[in-house]
Order: sequence, then C-alpha cells, then structure tokens
Amino acid sequence: MTEFSNDIYTEPHPIDVNTLNNLGPLAPMAGIWKGERGLDIKPKADGARKQAYVERIELYPIDPVTNGPQLFYGLRYLIIVNKPDNVKTYHEQVGYWLWEPKTKTVIQTLGIPRGQIAMASAVVEPDAREFELVARLESDTYGIRSNPFLEFGFKTTEYRIKVTINDDGTWGYEEDTVMLLRGEEEFHHRDRNLLHRVAEPLANPLASGVPA
Repeated sequence: MTEFSNDIYTEPHPIDVNTLNNLGPLAPMAGIWKGERGLDIKPKADGARKQAYVERIELYPIDPVTNGPQLFYGLRYLIIVNKPDNVKTYHEQVGYWLWEPKTKTVIQTLGIPRGQIAMASAVVEPDAREFELVARLESDTYGIRSNPFLEFGFKTTEYRIKVTINDDGTWGYEEDTVMLLRGEEEFHHRDRNLLHRVAEPLANPLASGVPA
C-alpha cells in the first residue's frame, strides 16, 4: 500500500502564488535575522569545548514548487556564523525550509562546505509556535550524507533542530547533532541561538511581478 495516488503528474490548480501567505508555521521566520548570543558545544581532542558565536540568517520566500500533485511553499536560506570579533567565517550553511500544506509537513534541507548534506522533517500544525525536525542516517528519505573522512572521524547518526517562535517577534533554535567520534564514542554537538529580525521579508518573485 502507498499513501500516494497513481497519478504522479497532474499538478494542483489553482495555486496561490503568494508564498508569504502560505508558509504555515514558517511564516514568522521569513526575513533577515541576526543572533548575537549563540553557543556551540563541539568535540575536541581533550573533550567538549564551548564556543560563543554570532550569526546572520537570510530567509527569502521562493515561488511555489510542485512535484506533480505535491505542492511546497518555502524559504531559501543562507547562514553565516562568526566568532565574536573575528571576520573569518566559522560556519556557513545553505538550504531550504519547506512547508507542504496538504500533509502539514515541514522540511529543512541543509548543505555545509564540509562535504555534508541532510534533510530533516516533522509533521506540524499550521499555527504551531514550536516544532522539532529530525534526520537520521539510516533513513532513505529524511537522512544524512557525509564525505568519507567525516564518515570515519565524525559519523553523524542523527540531527535534530527545535524551533521556537516567540511572542516578541524573535525566534530561536536548538540543534543536537549526534556523532560517533572515530566510529566509537557518541558525542552530542549542540548549537543554540536567539534571532532578532533586522529586515522584513520581500515577496517571492512571482508574487512581486518579477519574472522567475
């Protein structure tokens, strides 16, 4: 048995082209954000080490996306993280936050320039103010893939991100990336921060009249 129709080609019609009006629980995250109180707990040879960080997150609405009958609204994102008073990039990440209204599914895709990608998901109510997404190494769909060195030295078996939308207009996240160091010792690489909006979101290209 499958949850999908045999008609894998027919697209939904009509489609509301205004992404900002159709982002469900992701709507409060649209825009440009800055976080100045980040905390990273990372593995080192002598054990866990804490590192403060600041970050900028840009979340831009994209035009609606269809896979045949499947419909997504989403945000394209870029994250740049620095250590305080250090211009060198400490962490960079790109990807998409996606919302599928029909199934109430939130998806985060992510790629980092360490040779690693992941896709996490959760079923979430449209008005949820808190939600947690999960990706697991063994999953054929919402999974994790790493380059051979990371698979050997820092094998990632699970990734979780918990998002909390606050009444004052800020939002925050807590991440837990479970690793096996050299395939043996389990380590929880944790990150958290609180984001303040520094710029309002723009309309997606189709809704603003700009050719896609």
